[in-house]
Amino acid sequence: MEARRLAEALARMSGLRVDLRVELSLAGRTQSPRPLPVPVRIGGFGGASGLADYLRQGGFQALVDATHPYAARISANAAAAAQATGIPLYSLHRPGWARQAGDEWVEVADIPAGVAALGDKPARIFVTLGRQEVAPLLAAPWHHYLIRSVDPIDPPLPLPHLETLLDRGPFDLAAEIDLLTRARIDIILSKNSGGDGAAAKIDAARRLGLPVIMVQRPHKPAGLLASDVPGLLTLLGLGTDDHDAAMLRGV
Repeated sequence: MEARRLAEALARMSGLRVDLRVELSLAGRTQSPRPLPVPVRIGGFGGASGLADYLRQGGFQALVDATHPYAARISANAAAAAQATGIPLYSLHRPGWARQAGDEWVEVADIPAGVAALGDKPARIFVTLGRQEVAPLLAAPWHHYLIRSVDPIDPPLPLPHLETLLDRGPFDLAAEIDLLTRARIDIILSKNSGGDGAAAKIDAARRLGLPVIMVQRPHKPAGLLASDVPGLLTLLGLGTDDHDAAMLRGV
């Protein structure tokens, strides 16, 4: 989401500045990404060295890591490529959600630990981890899972009690409360992605008194760090002539 907002802001600026060139790189994990207002490249580079070669060949003067907070490998490759090329790395990392009074959170280090925290008693679990990271659910097949993702899970999970919901945020609080109530959800299993696009499920859990198994964020190299688009634009110095080409890595 941050990559999209940054791309939109830079597209508006590029209309005013002929010396500003922007390219957005997507990992290709979403099958049908929404249209973006800047040139888009989809797919990997062949690791950090491939990204470094691409940056050199493209004449880029800034690399922006605006990936999902859990895309640790992409961020590590971006940091290594920036170091190899001497191109400055800027990071747009949105803050995570903060526990509030009355929240029943169980914070875990990773997804397997989150599955273990669901317990041995069968329960109805709302899962919002991303379709490529749900395989650990196979370790606890006695639960009833409702998995929400943008794209279908491929290959399908061989679980006896599984429903999938294909949907894309942002999500509405009233609709989330209705979903959790109708599905008779007992526990939410989620990453702490932060941002406002998916925050409604956390607010809904708070309203309904539901526990949340919260997978903590991985460590990511930051470079020059901003928590929102205006802060990132300030770091880039786009009110000056400091940079005339920016490469965004976003998912």
